[in-house]
Amino acid sequence: MTLHTVEDLDRIRQECRSMVTKRAIASGGTALIPLPGADVFADVGILMQLLPAINAKFGLSERDLSGLDAETKSMVYGLITSVGSSLIGRVVTKEIILHLLQKLGLRIATRHAAKLVPILGQGLAAALGFTAMRMIGNRHVDECYEVAKRLMRQRAAEKRADGWTVPQAPLKPIPAGRVIQLLPPGSEGRTKQASEEEDPTERMLNRNNPRIRV
Repeated sequence: MTLHTVEDLDRIRQECRSMVTKRAIASGGTALIPLPGADVFADVGILMQLLPAINAKFGLSERDLSGLDAETKSMVYGLITSVGSSLIGRVVTKEIILHLLQKLGLRIATRHAAKLVPILGQGLAAALGFTAMRMIGNRHVDECYEVAKRLMRQRAAEKRADGWTVPQAPLKPIPAGRVIQLLPPGSEGRTKQASEEEDPTERMLNRNNPRIRV
């Protein structure tokens, strides 16, 4: 899967929206066909071509995702779920399209009713068909754009994290017979060094002081 830049994604989104507009015009034109159900049949065919084409533009087709490793694929599908899409990264079938159109049942019913009105009714039906197709297409474009942008940011963050290194300062060896003790923090906290050659008087003081041990 190609790692896009924001400029790439903006350009792809614009290309996809132009493609949606062209398909929406074609959908509106099917309202002029006098055969019952011809417009719905045409819409199914248009969407079965349009939606996978949008997925492919963003690198989010089912084929694109099938080639990812398990960890990346899980992350991508998590992003898809987060935007509420059921069309990204899937094989778009006739059944899926029909289910999608059922959610627009009121618009479709209005479109059919409008066709019953002579002359003006056909124009209204065409306008409803154009609006419904553009709404479905542009919503899918926006969902793909959002998933691709989140994926881009996630990968960029991972790349930066991979470049982080923890500086390794060389450790200085402690001379034999010498102990370094860090006292608890406080106003009088300090580091005490003691050696086997320490003055006996100082050693006795250290033993009487519970804060210092040799």
